[in-house]
Amino acid sequence: MLTLHHLNNSRSQRILWLLEELKVEYDIIYYKRDKSTNLAPDELKKIHPLGKSPIITYKDKTLIESAAITTFIVEKYADESFYPKNEDDDYFHYLELLHYAEGSAILPFLLLLYSRFLGDGAKPLEPRIYSEIKNHLGYLSSVLGDNEFFFRNRFSAVDIMLSFVFEGAMMSKSLEPFSNLKEILLRYQKRDAYKKAIEIGGPYTIGTQ
Repeated sequence: MLTLHHLNNSRSQRILWLLEELKVEYDIIYYKRDKSTNLAPDELKKIHPLGKSPIITYKDKTLIESAAITTFIVEKYADESFYPKNEDDDYFHYLELLHYAEGSAILPFLLLLYSRFLGDGAKPLEPRIYSEIKNHLGYLSSVLGDNEFFFRNRFSAVDIMLSFVFEGAMMSKSLEPFSNLKEILLRYQKRDAYKKAIEIGGPYTIGTQ
């Protein structure tokens, strides 16, 4: 059986949500952030040397990286209608968006988060950071357009991966100009599986106003 090593208030919440959406049977092991540093506990390094979340274990395999974990879970447990075939014309669009979430889109939000530790020393960086945030959110807003979901206008793993970007944007008040992105985030958060994952995973403050 698959085991999710779940760190509270982290990217691991997306994986928990995905497992609930697909109704996968899984075990969960909980880890708590250090109250003073907000870092993951050393116990996670016993599972993987980096000690980062999310992590899953399956049989004798250990897997990190959100997009890799998402791909593994989808291909193993999801109905074939949930994801495209490699030979489908729009497969590359699906693949791009799936990895874009963690590859490019989340980067300026991480820079904004870490720059806040520098206080006034981060001021020269802020125009560039906010420019990049606007650039990425503008792109995603145009990709979504009037659709309800990002890929084939049906809920997919792409939506789960991108949710963390929009939650980060909500925290930084960057989502305000993009009404369709605000609406899709609310649409995600109203899903039964999303709410069930919050109940199981514990308090989750990312993406709340």
